[in-house]
Amino acid sequence: MSKESMMDKSTMETIKKDLLKRKAEIEKELKLVARKENNGGEDEYKATFPDYGDKPDENAMEIAEYEANVAEEDLVERNLRDIIKALERIDAGDYGICKHCGKPIDPRRLKARPTAGSCVDCKTKLQQS
Repeated sequence: MSKESMMDKSTMETIKKDLLKRKAEIEKELKLVARKENNGGEDEYKATFPDYGDKPDENAMEIAEYEANVAEEDLVERNLRDIIKALERIDAGDYGICKHCGKPIDPRRLKARPTAGSCVDCKTKLQQS
């Protein structure tokens, strides 16, 4: 029995389709607040700095928007990385297998959180330590 067969093919395809759709949505979101840099590292995107003008109130608005862009870019990029990793696990055939203990992740957990790479027991242990 292959690792992939622990979840039925239909569920796996639905999850993959949903992940690809969410990936496209996130990439659109990122384009609104950041620009992609070709550094190939973990932090591929950099928040954009708006330009409203040189008046003090415009400068304050720029800083406030930039701070919001940085926070949003960080969160959204982290979500994108999780989705990419989940898609890579699907393609490799080890999606749904806990990266810590090697046991199958409950399909209900994967339906609720398709990017999960840990079973509930391992995730709980990690959070407690």
